[in-house]
Amino acid sequence: MRGLASSLWAGLLISLCPGAAWALTGTASHVSDGDTLWLRPSGGGKPVKLRLQGLDAPEICQAGGAAARAALDRLVAHRTLQVDTLGRDAWGRTLARISVDQHDLGARLVLEGHAWSDRFHDDPGPYAAEEATARRGHRGLFAQPRPERPRDFRQRHGPCEPGSGLH
Repeated sequence: MRGLASSLWAGLLISLCPGAAWALTGTASHVSDGDTLWLRPSGGGKPVKLRLQGLDAPEICQAGGAAARAALDRLVAHRTLQVDTLGRDAWGRTLARISVDQHDLGARLVLEGHAWSDRFHDDPGPYAAEEATARRGHRGLFAQPRPERPRDFRQRHGPCEPGSGLH
């Protein structure tokens, strides 16, 4: 009962305090794309949609998008995830840093070349060193001569068509 109460309290906090941070553990129930998953809290309750903070993975219909989703799915499958939420973004998504066995999942995805460190103006983002290593090693997305950042892809093509898998 204590776990259920904790999950309910966490859900109430995030809905009442959109900028509030909270922590929880659980398992992934669904991976939407390379930077979004649904977490089933360990204490029970409804799954929570989480957007990984600090990185940007390709759109699912973009080159590298299916590989990024598969990589995230592989890293979280049947594993206990430790989640620190960081509030919500402009689209209402819960932003989170997620660890598996005390290893930062975002750092791993960027290091393997499945995502970019999320930049903001002149700031190279939290995973700039991992991205530089992936680029030097021509890993994942960076094996392409000119990988297109998701934001540029969306500006040129618009959002992916739901369920199409391809644009």
